[in-house]
Amino acid sequence: MRCGPPIMKFVYSKMKWKFDKLTKKSKRVCHCEDPCTESSCVRMFYLYPEKNLRAYPGTLRGTQEWNVTYKIRVNVEKSINHFKDSFCVAGRKTRNEKTLHADLLLTRIAQLVTIMVADKIHKHQYIRSLKPLIA
Repeated sequence: MRCGPPIMKFVYSKMKWKFDKLTKKSKRVCHCEDPCTESSCVRMFYLYPEKNLRAYPGTLRGTQEWNVTYKIRVNVEKSINHFKDSFCVAGRKTRNEKTLHADLLLTRIAQLVTIMVADKIHKHQYIRSLKPLIA
């Protein structure tokens, strides 16, 4: 019997078990042309179900505790998505590091210009977003 939290373990699909006749033990071996890791036992991913609050929220839906927790989680998710959108990280088509760096610099410059314009026209409610300021 294993103690501790339940864990789901996923391994690389090209992993095979190799039996060593000398030690009489089996070990994992990767059988691919271009290995993604130096490890002899291939790359593994662990999922902890109780830490996945989207799948297992930990509270019963419809209770007062659920309502309070859900409101906080909705605000956190909205904030994360807002940051991803404003920093041009969400929905990116390129994976190039230099392009990402340039996009982030241009985004920051646009945000600073937005803050300066909103401050000059005394419309501080538009500091967080450029669209209402332009319209």
